[in-house]
Order: sequence, then structure tokens, then C-alpha cells
Amino acid sequence: MGIPSFEVIRRDGSAALRHHPPLQPRAWQRQLIQLLRARLGDPDPDRRDLLLHAGPGAGKTLGALLGFRQLAREGRLGGLIVFCHRTAIARQWSGAAERLGLHLPCWDPLQGEESEPGEGLLLSYQAAARHRDRLVALLAQRFAAQPWLAVADEVHHLGIDPEEPESSAWARAFSALAVPAALRLGLSGTPFRADALGFCAARRVRVEEEGTVSERILPDLCVEPQQLIQAGDVRPLEFRFQDGWVDHGRHPGDRRLEASDLAQESRESWRARNLRRAIQPGDGGGIAQRLLLQARRRLERVRLDHPGAAGLVIARDIDHARRITALLAEEGEAPLLVHSQDPEAAARLASFRSGEHRWLVSIDMCTEGFDAPRLRVVVYLSTVVTRSRFLQAITRAVRMEGERAEREGIPRDASYVYAPADPLLISYARSWSRSEPYLLRSGAANGADGAVLAGGDRGASLPLRALADGAGAVIRMGGPELPLFLNRRPAEGR
Repeated sequence: MGIPSFEVIRRDGSAALRHHPPLQPRAWQRQLIQLLRARLGDPDPDRRDLLLHAGPGAGKTLGALLGFRQLAREGRLGGLIVFCHRTAIARQWSGAAERLGLHLPCWDPLQGEESEPGEGLLLSYQAAARHRDRLVALLAQRFAAQPWLAVADEVHHLGIDPEEPESSAWARAFSALAVPAALRLGLSGTPFRADALGFCAARRVRVEEEGTVSERILPDLCVEPQQLIQAGDVRPLEFRFQDGWVDHGRHPGDRRLEASDLAQESRESWRARNLRRAIQPGDGGGIAQRLLLQARRRLERVRLDHPGAAGLVIARDIDHARRITALLAEEGEAPLLVHSQDPEAAARLASFRSGEHRWLVSIDMCTEGFDAPRLRVVVYLSTVVTRSRFLQAITRAVRMEGERAEREGIPRDASYVYAPADPLLISYARSWSRSEPYLLRSGAANGADGAVLAGGDRGASLPLRALADGAGAVIRMGGPELPLFLNRRPAEGR
């Protein structure tokens, strides 16, 4: 990688922190700086929105901070306001900014407006919505005389529903606060929504295909996972989908047994029923138990070369997570259970990051924005089958640790995903490393986040005929290019 066109310095003018090596921007981060510079000089007000699509491990946070730092040094920007969907993520931004010598305090509504702002502020979307009028006045006071950059982290949260404008509180707050901004930069690892709505800081493009005009959101800069894999910036993923017959008991008024092949089921209502049964630890088909057993064996093998490696189980709800935790405990593990209703959740996640536990069981707190590079195995046992939720969960395991990066060649050692052989999950795994255009909803929903809906153009084509006959085997999918065809083999035992 070439020498960067700028230096990373502290606010006091000294060199970068000694315990951190000088940062060498990645190629796409330099492209982002050039794009920001070009847009700042564009007189068209409709071009002040930029959307960056880059998956976990790409360096979106540092890319945005490096871009601001460089343009601030050039006198093109004078302030930075970052909006985050969680206060925990805001704290991660603050730490990353400190590494670059920037001071970005998290705004506290209980604190006086006269506090030292540094180069800017960090806000949660919730705080922005609750204190919008107060923040409008504050930003006008502090940044009226200088151009500033508004960054919306995980910008797909800022959905805009023209039919129910009052339901878009976060989006309306961001739009109101970012009116004076010179640029609005949206960052997302999954730039699409389950409801197929548009969102803030994203340009809409009208596309005509076969005589039909549709509206899409296309990123201004896209860094696909497969590019990052080839560069060695992230790990590839290998998938193990456990197939099996799902028994639904006897048909009412009949002695026949109702059973369905998990991977072959084409009826949407049955597909959903199958998955609800398959993720239960006590299900007669044993799919969840087999997945957990295989994942534990895989982690044991990974830890032979990567002693600090860990696993993550995504559960359906708190009760389900507790049952999985109990099952792992029966197998001799000491799993850590974390959920949003736990007041000690932040401390538990910190202990997991530090390496105190081999397995973490959670529901929704360890998907989007959760950073733990020691994760090498993910077990997906949730009935939420939107593409965004699945990709956010599995890509927790692609991040690289600096120390490991020095030891491993390129491509890096793979991480592993274990999940029931649900047809939708398999379809998402096929394309996880590639970016797809996002079709906006027009009228009736038509392709919500990859789900199979009438009239949609994003869903899986069911049934998946490539899966051949039989049930009970592990469907293996490996490598950064996923896959040319699905290879059916006996269940994993080695």
C-alpha cells in the first residue's frame, strides 16, 4: 500500500500515540477522502448525500474519521457530528477518534451546553429524536461559521416511510439536525431494510428494466466483503447448514404424521414452522443439538491454532437463550448469557472481549456493531430470517486481530457459521460476500429484505432443487465465492 498523503497527529501537534503504529489508510479509505473532497466542491445541493457500503472489518469508522481529519487540515471542514444507533457504539467512535488525536465527546442531555465540544460531537439517534429542538440550537451556535460533516452510522436505521411520516422519528431528527451540514455521509454494512423503505443520506436512482421503472439506492462507494477477503483484511466464512426432517406431530383427526424436509420445503408457512421447531434444543429432530455439538467440535479444532478463539450463539428470545445456555453448561462449557434486559450487559460483553469465556449466547446485542475479533464460530438459531439480520450476525466472525494478522497468510483462516438448513438462510449465504442493488418499496411490498413475497424480485427461488434428495446431512458451503453448487455429504464427524 502506498504512502498516505497525510499524517496522523494528535491535537497537541505531537506524533501519534506510541502504543499505536502509524495508520496506513487502505485504498478504499483514500478513495473516500477523494470522494468527500470532490463532493464538497460540487455546487449541486442534491449531491451532498453520500452512502458508503462496507462490511464489518472494512474500517468504516476509521475511514470516516481519517476523511474528516484530512479535510479539516485542508481547511475544508471545521466540525464533525456522528449519529449512532447505540450509545455503546458511540463510545467505540470516541475511542477510535482518540487514537487519531481527535476529541469527540458523547453528548449528554444532562450536561450544560457550554462543555468543550472538541472537533465535534457524538449523538445517539434516540437522543437526537428526544432533544431535537435543543440540539438544533446547540449546533447552530457551535458550527454556524464553519462547514461541518454529518455522519450517520448504520444509516439504514433512518428509514423514511412517506405513508407514516410520524413513525420515522430517528430519520426526521437526523434530517432536521443535518440541514446545515456541508455533507451527510451514511455508513452501512447492510444498506437495505426489511420493509424496503428508503433512508436518509442515500441517493435514489431511477432504473428502467424491461419497460419497468423502479427506484433503487446505490452506494456511492462500495467495499464488498470479497474484496476485503482477497486483500486479507477480513476472514472468509464457511457455512455448515444442518438439514433434517421436522416432525410436526399427527394431523388433526388423522393418524398420519406430519413431517417436512427442512431444506426442501417450498411452502412459506411450513418453512417458517420448520425453522421454529428446528432451533429448539428439545426438538425431536435434534437439529439444534447437532448444530451446537458440531460448532463446539469446530471451536476446539480452531483453538488448537488460535487459543483465544470463541463462539457466539444467536438465540430467538431470552427464554430460548437461557435454554441454550443451560444445554452448553451441561456439556461442560461456561457460556456467557447477554441480553438487552440485563443491567450488567456492558460489563459482560467487556469480559467476553477480554477472553474470559469461550461461548457467548445472545439475542440482539451481539449482531450490529458488536466488535470481538476473537469470534471464529457463529451458531444462528433465530427465527428472524431477514437478510440484514443474518448478515449482521454472521459477519461478527470476519474481523481480524492485529496479532493474528501477522501470523496468518492471505487469504486468512476461515471462520465458521452453523445454522439450520432454512432455504432463505442458504440463499443469503450464497451472496453474503457480494453487494446487491436495493429496490425501494413502491406500493405493495415487493421483496422485503430478501424475503420471498408475491411480486418480489429479491427472494430465493423455492424450492432449492440443488439440494437433491434426503435429509439429515450437513450442507457445506465454503470459500469467499459462495457457492457454484451445493455439495451434499454425510454429516460432519471429523
